[in-house]
Amino acid sequence: MSPTTAITDSQLLRLVSPALKARAVGAVQVLDIEKWFLHLRKAGQSDASIKRYRASISSFFAWTVKEHRRPDNPVKNAVLPTRLTPAKEMRPFTEAEFEEVVQLVRQKSEHLADVLLVLGWTGLRWGEARALRVLDLQRVPSPALRVARSQTEGQAIKVTKGRSVRRVPLRDTLVPVVLRMAENKRPTDFLFTGPDNGQLWAAAFKRTTGWIEVSQGRRLHDLRHTAACTWLSRGVDLSTVAAWMGHASVTTTNGYLHYLGTSADRAGIELLNSPRGAYGALTVEMNDR
Repeated sequence: MSPTTAITDSQLLRLVSPALKARAVGAVQVLDIEKWFLHLRKAGQSDASIKRYRASISSFFAWTVKEHRRPDNPVKNAVLPTRLTPAKEMRPFTEAEFEEVVQLVRQKSEHLADVLLVLGWTGLRWGEARALRVLDLQRVPSPALRVARSQTEGQAIKVTKGRSVRRVPLRDTLVPVVLRMAENKRPTDFLFTGPDNGQLWAAAFKRTTGWIEVSQGRRLHDLRHTAACTWLSRGVDLSTVAAWMGHASVTTTNGYLHYLGTSADRAGIELLNSPRGAYGALTVEMNDR
């Protein structure tokens, strides 16, 4: 196997179906990969696990292509089986709702209200925010955060999801907030911390802020959705939002447009709300002639 696989070779080989094991590398087709996905499903693997195994075996076949052992990567066009569990529904705040929540949190902790403000305007994942260092604050050519690492609570710091480094700009109102958080800290110190200057912990954040109540049951991850929806609503183009979010494809970002509705949706709503729709508008125009 390629040395770049995301899981160990032995782990992957134990889960490869007998039929796939019997095939030569150059003979494996897209259908073989899809049958393997179904084999994993029958073996009780979760949606998330199947996606990880897909990434690992795709890395292997990419290596075989690089080594000229086969002309293509059959995993690229292989379709994953239908999800067992539905994707969690996003519940972003509107701008007005978010401002209200920030003010409610500010009554309990000025410091955590500032952290909340940054999360809702930058779209950082919780793990990315808690792994940011002071040196990740960039001031030229314009204020921004360099996002290169993430840390799930209780685990070691690792590279970001997608293994890419991205630059997230800071709007003017956030600059003094972030600069204040960086004051009197060394470059390697955590940029965003709890009130006691220790690393951020979700349970402590929720407890201190009364998060479940003030957010009306939203997840912290909905702050990331809030940022994306706010950017798109304000007219930031889709490809820029994808870059700021760290999405590998705009297809992922496009999900926010489905949530918000397209310009065609808005134009259609205007017609629905007019007295007689397009016919009424045409009648008025004709009567004015």
